[in-house]
Amino acid sequence: MGPWSRVRVAKCQMLVTCFFILLLSLSVVTMVTLTYFGAHFAVIRRASLEKNPYQAVHRWAFSAGLSLVGLLTLGAVLSAAATVREAQGLMAGGFLCFSLAFCAQVQVVFWRLHSPTQVEDAMLDTYDLVYEQAMKGTSHVRRQELAAIQDMFLCCGKRSPFSRLGSTEADLCQGQEAAREDCLQGIRSFLRIHQQVASSLTSIGLALTVSALLLSSFLWFAIRSGCSLDRKGKYTLAPRACGRQPQESSLFRRSQGGPTHCLRSEADAIGPRRYSGSLRWLQDNDAAPGPLSRHLPAHRALQGRSPGGLSGCPARGLSG
Repeated sequence: MGPWSRVRVAKCQMLVTCFFILLLSLSVVTMVTLTYFGAHFAVIRRASLEKNPYQAVHRWAFSAGLSLVGLLTLGAVLSAAATVREAQGLMAGGFLCFSLAFCAQVQVVFWRLHSPTQVEDAMLDTYDLVYEQAMKGTSHVRRQELAAIQDMFLCCGKRSPFSRLGSTEADLCQGQEAAREDCLQGIRSFLRIHQQVASSLTSIGLALTVSALLLSSFLWFAIRSGCSLDRKGKYTLAPRACGRQPQESSLFRRSQGGPTHCLRSEADAIGPRRYSGSLRWLQDNDAAPGPLSRHLPAHRALQGRSPGGLSGCPARGLSG
């Protein structure tokens, strides 16, 4: 495969990769929106606690998701435009965006490996605080928040052998609510599905980002070295040196050689004719032609000397 074919294949792969990165950005922004405005996460975030441990994690996840979406989208747009227009600066900008997006995704992967249960622990701690304050206190606000959480996750209470609430906890789940699962297990089940989707998107994003980094670097070097596909038939005008006249065509130079040469060449091409005239009158093109009687003697003298005209070069003139 020649260099032109490799560049063409790299361009096609870059455009396809940018398309999939845009689809990935759309998926990530959908997930981030559902995470921030979703009912399951919002009911935990809206718990009116003095110190809600889930709010800080929620804001951090939302900011990181939007930043990652912006970097991926900007990198895909710049790289696609640079591939079509063969612009070196745009390709460098796309490479920079993909590099930052790669670093952000690596940081997310490191955070998931280092603290795999941080989000889960924050949500469970928030539920525990709301649950204990609702069971101990007499405020209806805490009970309403607890009821909203349980209705959203379709759970009721928490079954713990270390509970110290006694009959108050036993009276919480009655009737149909008693058949619901434990809220701790319900929250864990919901977060497990959400985290699996997030891990899948992160893995796909890393693969696409690495591919985009390799392709953008290869195309940047190809554009810099001039191995493009669209620069055909383009010429540049070199500056003319001072005091140098532009080159003239051969026909123009022959026409400026003088009327005598032009007439001689024309006479040689046409051949002798029965017409002859005054050579001086034809050569003196600056002066105005005189009266006809002035040229008649010269015309007779020329006819008497040579029937073919002067020097064998008949010129066009007036016949006697």
